[in-house]
Amino acid sequence: MASLIHTLIRPMLSFIDSEAAHRLAIKALLTVPLPPAAPDDPRLEVNAFGLNFPNPLGLAAGFDKNGEVANEILRLGFGFAEVGTITPLPQQGNPRPRLFRLNQDQAVINRLGFPSEGHTTVHARLAALVQRNGIIGVNLGANKDSADRIDDYARGITAFADAADYFTINVSSPNTPGLRDLQHAEALDDLLARVLAARDQAAEHFARKPVLLKIAPDLTLIELDAIISRARARKIDGMIVANTTVSRPASLHDPAARQQGGLSGRPLFFPSTHMLAQTYLRVENQFPLIGTGGVDSPQTAMAKIEAGASLVQFYSSLIFKGAFLAFAIKRGLVNLLDQKSCPRLADAIGVAAADWASGKLSADNFR
Repeated sequence: MASLIHTLIRPMLSFIDSEAAHRLAIKALLTVPLPPAAPDDPRLEVNAFGLNFPNPLGLAAGFDKNGEVANEILRLGFGFAEVGTITPLPQQGNPRPRLFRLNQDQAVINRLGFPSEGHTTVHARLAALVQRNGIIGVNLGANKDSADRIDDYARGITAFADAADYFTINVSSPNTPGLRDLQHAEALDDLLARVLAARDQAAEHFARKPVLLKIAPDLTLIELDAIISRARARKIDGMIVANTTVSRPASLHDPAARQQGGLSGRPLFFPSTHMLAQTYLRVENQFPLIGTGGVDSPQTAMAKIEAGASLVQFYSSLIFKGAFLAFAIKRGLVNLLDQKSCPRLADAIGVAAADWASGKLSADNFR
């Protein structure tokens, strides 16, 4: 069965620059039944944000934008799935072409611009799930032409309060003009105040849902200090570090690297892990972190954990290493725990944060 699914999904992995191939991958997951994933090694279990994750691996937002295959994703070995980014009203996103695969660099550039079917359609899908296979997060965004983008996020909390296990506030995509301005201190403080107020109001009728903030890897440390100050003051539940980058490392070789948009995949591993460690040290255990960017192996997943992440997410690496990468990473993490004589994965959180923050560790140590 796994071989069949991999065969059907392979077009996406080989031709990610074609959105038609991505659509085919979604249809394959909807069409071919997947058996339930086998139970995970209990040493991989993580408690974060008040939720119990059977393993630390999550599929990052971007693949299942409209909540079509959340349950199926969880059967691919992930401990959680994040749906979205979802905007209040349907929108097409940016003109095509807007997705580019950098084969030589094992990277992807996208300038999708939040294509979304909107709150109403996606909520109906998630609410219709009679039985869930695990934890499903909802990644919220704002419409490009919105007159009040902060209100868009608050509306998302209200709309999905009964359907999400946690929320991610995505203000760090580089593909909606002006969106990253919401990371600036004053705007961010207003955003968090209004979003958390909506969450607390919804909690009167539904369970209290964790709210996470997803930040960019391109921040200065002064900007990071301001963000964390506001996040701690507002008592958010966690952060995701980091989104795609607008920078272009000198190491890129693929001609597609000249395309505009957010870069993800292997080249993002070092800057995002460095930013993760800097964030971990500043947060001082006030809330957990999710590390994302360049995870494609047990070693890179463990590096995120040791840099300060309680959980890790990936997506781009599936394109280059296959749809069942989560299973391989989980096996490798168990082996690494044995090698390190570490009783549980949770015991490794942040043990190398200082080394990552100082630059003592680099991406070359984890290939």
